[in-house]
Amino acid sequence: MKIWIFLGIAILFEVAGTSMLKASAGFTKMAFAGGAMLAYWVSFWFLSIALVKIPVGVAYAIWSGAGICLITVIGWLVFRQSLSMMQIGFIGLILVGAIGLNLSTDLEAAPVQTQT
Repeated sequence: MKIWIFLGIAILFEVAGTSMLKASAGFTKMAFAGGAMLAYWVSFWFLSIALVKIPVGVAYAIWSGAGICLITVIGWLVFRQSLSMMQIGFIGLILVGAIGLNLSTDLEAAPVQTQT
């Protein structure tokens, strides 16, 4: 269970980094640009911890899928970006896929093999 918390933290920092990247206005606002780089670094660090137990394909699909859904909501609420009903529907399918992968992944049944 703890490993999913690390993946959740990685997702939150990835979303924060993407939000700051947008706010950096093409790296013209350096405080946001620096914040984005730091947030991405923290996100990748927590993702790397999650990859110790969660298969890479599953972890990456959940990380990117949940990030897409969250950043879409932030884009709509904070940056006032419009969304069509079709776009909302397809983003909903991404969310369903990320949830399905989370629910269908039994970490005890299929331990991840690491190279030494």
